[in-house]
Amino acid sequence: MEKLQNKEAIVMNPVDWPTVTEKMHEKGYALVPEFLSNEQCGELINGYHQPDAYRKTVLMERYRFGFGEYKYFNYPLPDLIQNIRTQLYPKLAVIANAWMKVLNIATVFPAEHQELLQQCNEKNQTKATVLILKYAEGGFNTLHQDLYGEVYFPIQCVLFLNEPGQDFTGGEFVLIEQIPRAQSKAIVLQPKKGDMLIFTTNFRPVRGSKGYYRVNMKHGVTEVHTGTRHTMGIIFHDALS
Repeated sequence: MEKLQNKEAIVMNPVDWPTVTEKMHEKGYALVPEFLSNEQCGELINGYHQPDAYRKTVLMERYRFGFGEYKYFNYPLPDLIQNIRTQLYPKLAVIANAWMKVLNIATVFPAEHQELLQQCNEKNQTKATVLILKYAEGGFNTLHQDLYGEVYFPIQCVLFLNEPGQDFTGGEFVLIEQIPRAQSKAIVLQPKKGDMLIFTTNFRPVRGSKGYYRVNMKHGVTEVHTGTRHTMGIIFHDALS
């Protein structure tokens, strides 16, 4: 993945953080359009078949996670991915700490990403969690949460590397909001190539008549009807295995 290591390749489009923060507080997710260039998306896809870049490959049907394949990156991460993790985390930590405060949870996330990784290391969570996912026709992903250990960060991102309607059909991204004492709410999204979706890893605060309460959320992918769909998952905490 040499082309991801040069300085020109690690320039991403700026993020409108006031809008992202507002959407995260309001809905638990925010869409950032055109975050990556077409060239960056292509380089990430082309790197899928470079075995030295990855520490683990998972066939989803083997574990009843769905139908498809994903690969966890090795450390050190390619510069593009490392840069995304490092730059996004401090802004997201502000949002995460606001959530902890209104929910009366004592957890305070550090200001810098390296400090979070140190907390993971102290709990023997040392494996990279950034992953690339590939779905062919019939592929899907069951509803889940990406926690990986005792230390976890409550916000994550997905980068969309293919163009819906052109490279594939179906394959919508689904968020399920599990509202206490009520029916669950489904949110179905179809971001475009290069877009980034920021969303809650496992829960978000919602304001009610008696203050804030916790709403759990899971995510998954609907069945791909035609073509091939690639995405990149950016998770900020490390894993035990």
